[in-house]
Amino acid sequence: MLKNISNYTKEFPYNLRLSLPVMLGSLGHLMVSFVDNIMIGSLGPVELAAASLGNSIFFIALSLGIGFSFAITPLIAEADGKDNTQKGRKIFQHSFLLMTLIGFILAIGLYIFQNFLDQLDQQPEVVELTKPYFSIVIFTIIPIMMFQSLRQFADGLSQTKYAMYAIVITNVVNIIVNYMLIYGVWIFPRLELVGAAIGTLVSRLVMFFFMLAILRSKKKFKPFLERIKRKDLHKIYYKKIISLGLPTSLQMLFEVGLFSGSIWLAGKIGTFPQAANQIAIQLASATFMIASGLSVATTIRVGNQKGLHQYKDLRRIAFSNFLLIFLIMFVFAILFALMKDMLPWIFTQNIEVVQIASGLLILAALFQLSDGLQVVIIGSLRGMQDVKVPTILTFIAYWLIGFPVSYYFGLHTSLGTKGIWVGLLTGLSASALLLYIRFNRLTKKLIQSK
Repeated sequence: MLKNISNYTKEFPYNLRLSLPVMLGSLGHLMVSFVDNIMIGSLGPVELAAASLGNSIFFIALSLGIGFSFAITPLIAEADGKDNTQKGRKIFQHSFLLMTLIGFILAIGLYIFQNFLDQLDQQPEVVELTKPYFSIVIFTIIPIMMFQSLRQFADGLSQTKYAMYAIVITNVVNIIVNYMLIYGVWIFPRLELVGAAIGTLVSRLVMFFFMLAILRSKKKFKPFLERIKRKDLHKIYYKKIISLGLPTSLQMLFEVGLFSGSIWLAGKIGTFPQAANQIAIQLASATFMIASGLSVATTIRVGNQKGLHQYKDLRRIAFSNFLLIFLIMFVFAILFALMKDMLPWIFTQNIEVVQIASGLLILAALFQLSDGLQVVIIGSLRGMQDVKVPTILTFIAYWLIGFPVSYYFGLHTSLGTKGIWVGLLTGLSASALLLYIRFNRLTKKLIQSK
């Protein structure tokens, strides 16, 4: 028994070494909005609710773009596993152009959508504060998408630390600019919510240019960073990225859409519930970023094993990550339960908001295990380039199961925001179960076919 377990646990050190920079980078990425929410929360619950509404819409669009970028990592990892630099270079060059174009398209779409903010059935005072904030934040999606193309490319080559460095710089810049512009320090005007939006835009521009400078300075990346010529562009590479990226994009859209839907539902209940909902989501997102980092490592390792056609090792390595994330998220579940009454005070001093958020953290503790497992399992499927069926499964889990439960228990029972989070728990659990069944069947077939 111990020997069998050691077949999985012996992979823990390498899995952690590979995923730790991604985890820290993802947490650093989250820290931009984390810092924004802390600083904005000090202005009041209405301001916090306004940022929550604006970001919920923004992240729906961003999930589409980032989903496309996730196609880069397994394709690069497979090329790297086969030591095919030429193929890896073409994948990177085409993906960079495609991600940049997607960034501009999404920015235009968000710019048009801002005209419909009044139609979302939210609190009027919240919507009025959201408008100027949202009109600036939407343009940050362009540098994010350009950065993502660089990040996923580096991750695919198992060089996960450079994105972490870029995101650390981003946070430093964001904190400084936020502090100056939100509160009006020194010669700068007090812009409050608009100041936070400007800080986010500046920091994300810095993030992209810093990452680009790092990759250009490293010998390992130079064969991939040759300037692409028009004659070298081929539809086959765009089709490959899109065929893998579109389903992945939809997977992210379904999950992020569920959480954004919870913000919309909470806003229908009231401003304080919406602010509390944002606090709980922000805290749950922090642990999700840990799981997301391990998911990227799983994609890389599974992609390498797929390139080598080592299917038994592929399955064993994936299961080692399933076990690892289960243990990690179990610890976080205990911490959420123990600290539910303390953590909300980080964001606000409003006792009513704190009380609501504290109740939500109990449910956040419960879904830690299923949330962590589902994202790591989907990472393993992505490494196998299996994306179409998982897309259908995530739609079923989040929108045919999770959201109806949130809607009913949130708006039609006395549970209120807790009812919304019962739906989140249900959807995430259904997703983890369905994706596991898919992975288990698929890997067994691969092993039997060899």
